[in-house]
Amino acid sequence: MKALLTGFLLVALAWLPAAAGAAEPPQAGRDYVEIPGGQPWAAKPGRVEVAEVFGYSCPHCAHLESLLKPWKAKLPRDVDFVAVPAAFGGPWDAWARAYFAALNLGLASRTHDAVFDAVHKTGALPRNPSAQELATFYARYGVDEDRFRAAMADPQVDAQLRRAAELARAWDLEGTPAVVVNGRYRVLGRSFEDMLRITDWLVARERQAQAGP
Repeated sequence: MKALLTGFLLVALAWLPAAAGAAEPPQAGRDYVEIPGGQPWAAKPGRVEVAEVFGYSCPHCAHLESLLKPWKAKLPRDVDFVAVPAAFGGPWDAWARAYFAALNLGLASRTHDAVFDAVHKTGALPRNPSAQELATFYARYGVDEDRFRAAMADPQVDAQLRRAAELARAWDLEGTPAVVVNGRYRVLGRSFEDMLRITDWLVARERQAQAGP
């Protein structure tokens, strides 16, 4: 429900002229929200983090994914892009466990797009899958079903899930997809393209601040 509400808001605002506000720098409260005591997913000195919070069952996340690919390819070398699954509880946590398990097993880069396609294009995965359905799906990518189920229940995944839930609260997330820069700024925007424009501006500002005067 959070994902759908967010998506409807973006669609409703998308009709606004693209040029509106484009000639001036993004403004706090209108284009992004400042996060008190900003916490990135993984702070690294001298680097800027862009976190995308997503849910595999969210159709708007699937749409944004196609725009992110060419955008990520142009990021400066000192910018880290991280995908963080939304941990809002219930089915959201099941998907988050699957992503973290795949990440820890070295499968995430090969399966990320495939999961979106399985949910939103082919119907190979339901929106609310069981652990067995997830294990069966990931087994196609070279991991034994039992091993994948064990990975989802691993204490490391428990810790990652807690961290994702903690940041969802700290970042005051209202839905997915969401983009957070350095744990300090939650991007708003009139459309997905506008979100990426604002993100670029915030990344440039953070890089300049880290470079010093």
